[in-house]
Amino acid sequence: MSGILIGVGASLLGGFIGSSGAKRRRRAAEAAAREKQRELNRLESSRQAVINPHAGTNSLADMAKDLSGELSNPFANLGVATKAAEIQIEQSDIALANTLDTLRSTGASAGGATALAQAALKSKQGVSASIEQQEAKNEQLKAQGEATLQTQRVAEKQRIQGIQISEGARVQQARAAGNQFEFNAREQRQQSKINRVAGQLANQQQQAAQAQADQSAAWAGAFSGIGSAVSSGISSGAFSKG
Repeated sequence: MSGILIGVGASLLGGFIGSSGAKRRRRAAEAAAREKQRELNRLESSRQAVINPHAGTNSLADMAKDLSGELSNPFANLGVATKAAEIQIEQSDIALANTLDTLRSTGASAGGATALAQAALKSKQGVSASIEQQEAKNEQLKAQGEATLQTQRVAEKQRIQGIQISEGARVQQARAAGNQFEFNAREQRQQSKINRVAGQLANQQQQAAQAQADQSAAWAGAFSGIGSAVSSGISSGAFSKG
């Protein structure tokens, strides 16, 4: 009988010791798991908000100006070269008057006076025509130069506007890309830390589960030892000898 009691006691003691150790490990693992769970919750709740990297994009349409007001028709106010014609008329009148005076004073024939007047008139007409042509040509060249200048000015303004709009778009695109890069970098760091803590949590939970299994196994071993001691005592006639 004493052998059975010793066997039972040893089994119970072994089960108690094994169970106590496993219990302590389970409690430690569960406490560590709870701390990791709180840390994981904090990390997830403090994650950065999702951003729109293009939120600050503005329309550049106001940079495009209507340049139609810069244009004008340089040929609209071309003057007619009438001054030369007026000079021609005045000089013709003077020439005729002088010719008539000469004829009257010299007693020349009417035919000679007419020829002289016609020659003077023809000379004056040639000078007048040359002046008129020069004035018209100058006006034409001036208008053409003004038209070319206006075209160049508008083209230069359009070029500057194109540069401003293109550069504005490039800056906005670069800013959006920078925002996206910063967001992705922070997101990657945060996600890496969350994954690490989640792995630590899973490890602590696994240790707690293993400790629970060890605790159950300790008592199962103890009860198995008790059964074996009792069975051994019965088979050896321990009860009859006691």
